[in-house]
Amino acid sequence: MTQMAPSGGRQPAWQAWSLAVRPRSLWVALAPVLVGAALGWRRTGTLDGWAAAAALVAALLMQIITNLQNDVGYTRRGAHQSPAATGLPRATALGWIAVRHMQWAVAALALLATAFGLWLVLLKGWPVLAMGSASLLAALAYMGGPRPIAYTPFGELTVLVFFGLVAVLGSEWLLTGGFDALSVLAALCMGGLAASALAVNNLRDLAHDERVGRRTLAVCLGAANARRVHALLLVGPFALLLPMAWLVGSSLCLLPLLLWPRARQLLRGLRRCAQADDYSALLIASFRFEMQFAALLAAGLVLGSLVRGWLPQA
Repeated sequence: MTQMAPSGGRQPAWQAWSLAVRPRSLWVALAPVLVGAALGWRRTGTLDGWAAAAALVAALLMQIITNLQNDVGYTRRGAHQSPAATGLPRATALGWIAVRHMQWAVAALALLATAFGLWLVLLKGWPVLAMGSASLLAALAYMGGPRPIAYTPFGELTVLVFFGLVAVLGSEWLLTGGFDALSVLAALCMGGLAASALAVNNLRDLAHDERVGRRTLAVCLGAANARRVHALLLVGPFALLLPMAWLVGSSLCLLPLLLWPRARQLLRGLRRCAQADDYSALLIASFRFEMQFAALLAAGLVLGSLVRGWLPQA
């Protein structure tokens, strides 16, 4: 949707905060934890429910903090006043939530994440401190501070690292205390798909970002090259399925290939986008696609291990 002006006066609090939290984007946080849990189960044959829940809570907190910080940071910088403003509406820009209230919410969630992280440090050790601190700083810095990540060409890379490598490997480490080459490939799959969604977002906002001084990757590369980066991020995970299947020793890891026709639809859809609403619909579809890919990959990892366990030993 394009940026809307306030309508109908004050809105119910639940609607305002739902707009800021962006629940449809939370698939990006859930997907890597699901894959990390499947990798952990494959490694040990068991699933620590408390550790899996902790990983999920941590991922959701990071995504919600990022979304709220993005909402308030966008408004504080006056980006919504640009005549080229595009994208989904922001609660603070619409006047539904006061900027100071949003800042308090971000601070409260950051404190909650810190307390939760310290508890995990006591249970799991110092690596949690490193992962948690880096993730929280990235969430706050995405649209906060004097030089937000969202104003640089490093947005897609940041998403790939924190919603791919850190989220998947961190989830598996919480469950098992380790990870391997298979884990890294799975993390790159999830990170690439999450970054492809951000690439759609930045292509939608290209003209607006250029006007307000945001040097995103799409602004730096131009629309044509940014579309090529999006295609690489979306298609690359399918290429990684082959070495993953070889490492697992099961073709069931190729289950996400069932989504190849849908990936082609997303690629064609990006070429056909003509206005902001088209890009926004494609962005939401990209969130769902990542979750579908994660579900099939997790199923393939689990089923592949089960089938190998059932085979008679030579």
